[in-house]
Amino acid sequence: MTPREIAALLAYIGRLDPRLARSDQAEAGAQIDQWQELLADVPMATPYGWDARTAAREHYQLSPYPILPADIGRPWTAYKRDRIQRHHDPLPSADPEDSEAWAAELVRTRAAVATGTAQPAPLRQLVAAPEGQQQERRRAEGESCIPPAARHLLARFRPALAAREAAVARGEIDILGVDCEQCGASAGRPCRVRRIEHGFPRGTRQLVDPHACRRNLAHQRAANHAQQPTTV
Repeated sequence: MTPREIAALLAYIGRLDPRLARSDQAEAGAQIDQWQELLADVPMATPYGWDARTAAREHYQLSPYPILPADIGRPWTAYKRDRIQRHHDPLPSADPEDSEAWAAELVRTRAAVATGTAQPAPLRQLVAAPEGQQQERRRAEGESCIPPAARHLLARFRPALAAREAAVARGEIDILGVDCEQCGASAGRPCRVRRIEHGFPRGTRQLVDPHACRRNLAHQRAANHAQQPTTV
């Protein structure tokens, strides 16, 4: 605040608490200098919710003691902290290759938010609306929520599931659609086999090809389903 704004604030406070009013011009000047020294970085008001007079009024609503500059500075610090915590940095318009310009724009944006001259930027959704609708459609139709391009890249890390998806796409029987009686793998999960190292079990590893008993069960259920009469 400027000395003129400090004088206006002290005049307002003097109406709330006559104990702080100064009739002597020298004392009033010294009081203004003291408050201005301590509150030079605190604005009188901002476009978005901060007003030093409101902070002074709230002080007297809760405390019977005369107000001090710290009773204005403390709410201002809390105001800035709250706004920064609600702010999520938007993508700077600066060239990403220019790291200095990129960082400077982020600093300017955060400073504007903290000092109340700009509103905090909300958190952007990770998935846009059209893509979200597409994911809902895939789930409703029983398809995988993983896009085809991503599934292709992940195939080498999940060979059993990739083989299953390829077989189903070719119209073959879904072998992993039934539980495995040998390893206990539930439907949709690959078969596993115990991993032995130096004669001791060391966990399990996935099998690309399911166990024979699981394959037989899947074929049997598919045959039984095909033999069931259809009702009209």
